[in-house]
Amino acid sequence: MSDENLNIPEHLNHIRAAAERAIRPVRPTDEVTAASKNLLFSAQRTEAGRKLPPYYLVYFLLVDLLKFKNLGQFEKLAWSVPVDYKGKAFLIEHRKFGLGIFVDEPKAYEKEAEQIVVRIQKATKAARPYFEWYAEKAVADSKLNVKNHTDELHQRFQFFLTEYQKTVRAIRADEERRRNKLSREERLADWGDYFSEPFTLSEKAVWLASSVIDAFYSFTEHVFIHLAILQGHIGTGNEVASLAGADWANKFKAVFNLNEPDEKRFYDDLTEIRRQHRNFVAHGSFGKQGEAFTFHSGAGAAPVLLPHLRGTRNFALSGPLTVEDPEAIRVILDFMEYLWAGPRERARIYLQRSSLPVILTLAADGTYAKAMKSSEEMESLVEYLVGEWDRSANMDW
Repeated sequence: MSDENLNIPEHLNHIRAAAERAIRPVRPTDEVTAASKNLLFSAQRTEAGRKLPPYYLVYFLLVDLLKFKNLGQFEKLAWSVPVDYKGKAFLIEHRKFGLGIFVDEPKAYEKEAEQIVVRIQKATKAARPYFEWYAEKAVADSKLNVKNHTDELHQRFQFFLTEYQKTVRAIRADEERRRNKLSREERLADWGDYFSEPFTLSEKAVWLASSVIDAFYSFTEHVFIHLAILQGHIGTGNEVASLAGADWANKFKAVFNLNEPDEKRFYDDLTEIRRQHRNFVAHGSFGKQGEAFTFHSGAGAAPVLLPHLRGTRNFALSGPLTVEDPEAIRVILDFMEYLWAGPRERARIYLQRSSLPVILTLAADGTYAKAMKSSEEMESLVEYLVGEWDRSANMDW
């Protein structure tokens, strides 16, 4: 969205007027503003400038809403706005090391810089309805980047999985040791030491399995949105926002075709695992089937399943078979292998081997569709975008 061509609707004119009142006496520089000849090159950072609002709000306020002049980009400088405060020139700049207020002899003008910060903070609050309109317009125009945390979330999943697998191996090794090396008396003696630990290996395995499952659904909820964009299934800001607010099942459907037997099987299995896991973790740990109550009977204590956890209005004595942790993790690992199979491997190059955001304008102009045709195309695109991102981060214009 080009700031210069952004037309503010009439109903926001009073917001502009309120922001102008709030920022006074800060104003654009003119021919009567006192400024040293080398201000652009000699100005130094003030301490007060570190308290400015986020750089993007300051830019939108000054340049877009209030029409202060932006001097443009320089080496290690994204933008520079000269302002007049009581006849003295200051620079508000977004440099490589952050936003700030810059002036010659900063120690001598620290109090003035503090007042500029106060005025900008007040004007930013007054301009809040404008920022909301700006954000809505950005979403509607789909000129957005969608943050990509795929690799970070995958590393979290992999960490818990590794710890779970180590614990399972330790349990098996311990069982083997007891079976092969200890006499009955030694096993009984060792058993007491086993329960003297703060927690048993079996308990640790259960807790880690829960963490693996939780990390898996966090990872897939995130990656499904990005896959849907790269595959061309969604492409507008509103579609992305809608899918982000949808549940896991709808995110899965945005990527996979349930008419395909393998994908339908994964959907059914993973939906049931998620239902049981969520019931246990998020609904008071009453059991994976909602076993909140038991009643006395000739058979002994019998469980009664909570209706809202079963998707019905009736209590019941039985429900779907419980998916045990080892089976749940086996299904998850099978799906993780399937997730990046075939053409989706190209998406993995983009999402998991880089931290690049997904750029909706590249979805709209067909760039992603072209890159998804081959791994070579995707690798070339990623290499180009990473270079552009590095130059932008370093402000190497």
